Amino acid sequence: MNDDEQKVIIYKVSEYRQTGSNESQRAPLSPVNRWLSYAIMIPVVVVLVLIGVFFFAAFFALAAVLVAVLAVRFWWLRRKIEHDMRQSADMTQKSEADQTVIIEDAQIIEETETRETGHKSR
Repeated sequence: MNDDEQKVIIYKVSEYRQTGSNESQRAPLSPVNRWLSYAIMIPVVVVLVLIGVFFFAAFFALAAVLVAVLAVRFWWLRRKIEHDMRQSADMTQKSEADQTVIIEDAQIIEETETRETGHKSR
């Protein structure tokens, strides 16, 4: 292989990379074919957009239902916990009230210590 053949090969490779495709393989489209392809692509794109909007709306609705269910669940748990806390506080107050004995007619008795025995006397 001589130098001239290598230059031609290098020139063809660099030309292919610059244009991005081989010019001889690509046939030009006629205006009728181009308009026909546009006429087919426009309804396809419209249908795909409508399907996308439908699925987005369905996903959004499912997400809204999920958020509502979780909100109701947390509200229900908070309500139950508050009810249990109130009930336990009422039970604590009731048990404290049951344990407290109020004596209305009481006399104060003083305690005195005797020095010899170390016992308390009343």
